[in-house]
Amino acid sequence: MIYTGGTIGMKQDPEDHALKPFDFSQILEEVPELGKFAFRIDSYTFDPLIDSSDVEPSLWQQLAALIRDRYNDYDGFVVLHGTDTMAFSASALSFMLDNLSKPVIFTGSQLPIGVPRTDGKENLVSAVEIASAKDENGRAMVPEVCVFFDSHLLRGNRSTKVNSEYFNAFRSPNWPPLAEAGVTIRYNRDIIRKPTVRPLKVQLDLDTRVSIVKIHPGMTPEVMRYLLCGTETRAVILETYGAGNAPSAEWFLDIVRDACAMGKLIVNVTQCLWGSVNMDLYATGKALKSAGAVSAFDATTESALAKLFFLLGKGLPTEQVKKAFEENLRGEISI
Repeated sequence: MIYTGGTIGMKQDPEDHALKPFDFSQILEEVPELGKFAFRIDSYTFDPLIDSSDVEPSLWQQLAALIRDRYNDYDGFVVLHGTDTMAFSASALSFMLDNLSKPVIFTGSQLPIGVPRTDGKENLVSAVEIASAKDENGRAMVPEVCVFFDSHLLRGNRSTKVNSEYFNAFRSPNWPPLAEAGVTIRYNRDIIRKPTVRPLKVQLDLDTRVSIVKIHPGMTPEVMRYLLCGTETRAVILETYGAGNAPSAEWFLDIVRDACAMGKLIVNVTQCLWGSVNMDLYATGKALKSAGAVSAFDATTESALAKLFFLLGKGLPTEQVKKAFEENLRGEISI
């Protein structure tokens, strides 16, 4: 159990009533239900703790390295993480941990674990149970990087935060839950990725020279050229309308063409939570495709970003990255 920071690890100080992190080595005092499991649970706490709003790729590298180094010691891993960037972190780990055969379950809470109405205890207990679950052949039930929240187990690179007020903070718009926790935990085995027999391979190198640009009415050529053609930019994610549509103005398409000619990768992700990019559907999408943009299909923005960091980190030429980006590497797209 790896505690990086976040709301779940907070407890009210009895003196000043302020919420402060508690010592996770004493987790059984806060969640005695964990003591009922018939297996050993160890904990590791990041120092310093990281507010999820301050998460950087360096945290993903630390997490991946920690899991790599402890991989043979445990049946599964639970990562306690703040909710704001949990989907980004889960997406990143899904690509960085290749040949994964054990569960890596991210979870957290909307309320601190030390308050009466917390959702943290249920999330944590269920995440631990899922991380330890095995099938009838003794293999991990869910050998994937996942997010568990509000009774739903979601593929990590399919998840996105959709609610900051209620307990159902995360959704997986274009992929069903891998499991649902009620009286029992019901696993959707048909859509869970099969465990690999190959050794775990961890890639720590990430190239973060990627920008996200949300297409909107009123964009100016000056701003778009700066964002797409900047000297330090390797790739740009364009969050487009509907099925992947963007302005058909010649100045806009010229900038996309210029960026592609400079060797930059332009990725088309829909702004819609549900649905997929289809650049062959409308004239505006076809124009963007003709200008050189590639499709993210039904990937989330978080997943597209993590995938670009990962692929660019391999040091491959743009054309090879472009080809690999359109492949389904970790179940992140529905093709």
